[in-house]
Amino acid sequence: MTSVEQRDEDLLTRSLTEPSYFGVLVDKYQRPFLRVAYGVVRHREEAEDIVQEAFCDLYRNAEKFQKQEGVAFKSWAYRVVLNRAISHYRKLKKERERYTALEPTHYENLGELGSFVADVDAKITIEKLLENLPEDLQRVLRSYYIDDKSYAAIADEEAISLSTLKMRLFRAKRMVREMIAQ
Repeated sequence: MTSVEQRDEDLLTRSLTEPSYFGVLVDKYQRPFLRVAYGVVRHREEAEDIVQEAFCDLYRNAEKFQKQEGVAFKSWAYRVVLNRAISHYRKLKKERERYTALEPTHYENLGELGSFVADVDAKITIEKLLENLPEDLQRVLRSYYIDDKSYAAIADEEAISLSTLKMRLFRAKRMVREMIAQ
């Protein structure tokens, strides 16, 4: 388990006695969670409501989170957000069907939802693969592919040149491919 995941889990545990620690998790995950929720419901305001409800769920159920091998806070939290978003989407779909005539446009997002769920499952698998990489390679892969940071931003954070960053990304991707091939 990486130090970032450990820190998230520690923050969650500490939030049980000191609620202000949960605010750090909210600040860190609010934007990524919004992307997940928006990917399902395709409405900004609804996505914001879903994320708020998901954070409430995470806080209320913080004591239920158990540190387990291969299960990080991040994976658990993303699953909570995704489940909230899917439930909300289904509820909206039922309400719309009640009040409107059935049209093909109502079903356009269903294909996107299936691919979105597959994307989230892929991210969880990727998190497990990242745990087997050296720390420096984990950081650059996570920053680029999961946190959607630019080369320049990552190079600044890591205090390395762009060419060094590109080489680390190349090595990390090669190692991941080798792990997948096994």
